[in-house]
Amino acid sequence: MQVIETTIPDVKIIEPSVFGDERGFFMETWHQQRFDEQVAGKPTSFVQDNHSKSAQGILRGLHYQTQNTQGKLVRVVSGEVFDVAVDLRQGSPTFGQWEGIYLSAENKRQLWVPEGFAHGFYVTSEEAEFVYKCTDFYNPTGEVTLQWDDPELGIQWPIATKPQLSHKDKNGSTLSELNRNGSLKFSL
Repeated sequence: MQVIETTIPDVKIIEPSVFGDERGFFMETWHQQRFDEQVAGKPTSFVQDNHSKSAQGILRGLHYQTQNTQGKLVRVVSGEVFDVAVDLRQGSPTFGQWEGIYLSAENKRQLWVPEGFAHGFYVTSEEAEFVYKCTDFYNPTGEVTLQWDDPELGIQWPIATKPQLSHKDKNGSTLSELNRNGSLKFSL
């Protein structure tokens, strides 16, 4: 396993060691001790695994929870997505900054998105299956949507036309709006 630093110090790219031959491949996708030591830097427990399938052009996010805050370890098992994490931790030197990487079944990369970040992805392949581990349970009453195309964030999505969005993603709030209404409750 190789851990790659990003422009936001707490967001990490994980490249697993992949062993393959004419029969296929083997890779370790999770190792508690290595993750705690090399990625999170602290003991981390995951309590929920999720799996979604989406067609090309769908954008999911940017989501976070103000209660039951979640860290997420994300990867793609089929297809490709452009995955984004936005730092919402007040007092962070990277507050409001984003990191975006391509995750695919081919590159087998994972992304660690710690608590205090909004997260979302855009499907660039014909379809994609996206799996992720969460450090806390889903809480719909605490879920908030950050506007995917907020000009203040300036996320450079690889999008030629408007993406397909859910109702809640169409109605996300800007970073300034969330800051004003107290929906940014994260700190370092």
